[in-house]
Amino acid sequence: MNKIYSSAKEALKGVIQDDMLIAAGGFGLCGIPELLLEAIKQSGAKDLTFASNNAGVDDFGIGILLQTKQVKKMISSYVGENSEFMRQYLSGELELEFAPQGTLAERMRAGGCGIPGFYTKTGVGTVIAEGKDHKDFNGQTYIMEEGLFADLAIVKAWKADETGNAIFRKTARNFNPPAAMCGKVCVMEVEEIVPVGTLDPDHIHLPGIYVHRIIKGEHEKRIEQRTVQGG
Repeated sequence: MNKIYSSAKEALKGVIQDDMLIAAGGFGLCGIPELLLEAIKQSGAKDLTFASNNAGVDDFGIGILLQTKQVKKMISSYVGENSEFMRQYLSGELELEFAPQGTLAERMRAGGCGIPGFYTKTGVGTVIAEGKDHKDFNGQTYIMEEGLFADLAIVKAWKADETGNAIFRKTARNFNPPAAMCGKVCVMEVEEIVPVGTLDPDHIHLPGIYVHRIIKGEHEKRIEQRTVQGG
C-alpha cells in the first residue's frame, strides 16, 4: 500500500469535510503541520473542531483557519499569542474547551489506545471539573476525562520511511505522536522520506501503523518569541 502523496492537497482528498474533529500536532509554532493546515484552508472545509495545544499565531498555524472563520471550536490548553482567537472567543464566535496540557495529551493517547475515559486529579476544584464525573480513590477526588477520537489527525515529523515509521526532532515531537494515534485517518508531513529499513527500529517515535498518508515538503522555521540581549 502506497502511503506517499504528491502534495498536501492530494493527501487530504476524500478525507477533509465540514464538521470534522481534527487532532493537530504542534506546540506553539514548533512541529506544526503547516502544509496540511494551508491545504485545509484551501479546501474551504468549515465548522471544524480542532484539538490542539494552541492555535498558532494570527498568520500561521491554525491561526490562518481562524482568519477565514473555518473553525467553530477549539479544544486547547493555551490560547495566547493570537489576537483573532481572543476576539472571536470574547465575541462568542468561537467555542472553547479548555484542557490542561497533560490531560489533552492523555486524552489523545487514550483515544489512540481505544480507552474511552480515565480519571485524573488535574482540574479538580476548578472550572475544568464542571459537569464531569467525580470519583474518590484512596481518599482523593478525581475527575473523569474522555478519550479523544478524532476524524482526522494532522502531524509533522522530521523523518519517516515509506511505511510511515517516523522520527521527530527534539521538542518538535511534542503533541505529534498522541495526536497521530487518535485519528481515524492520520496524514503526516515530513522533511525527509527514507527507504524502509533505513531507520533504527529502536529510534522510531511513531510506528507506521498509525500513519495512513505521507507528504514531503519544505517547511518554514519560525520563532514564536525572540529575546535578545542588548550590547
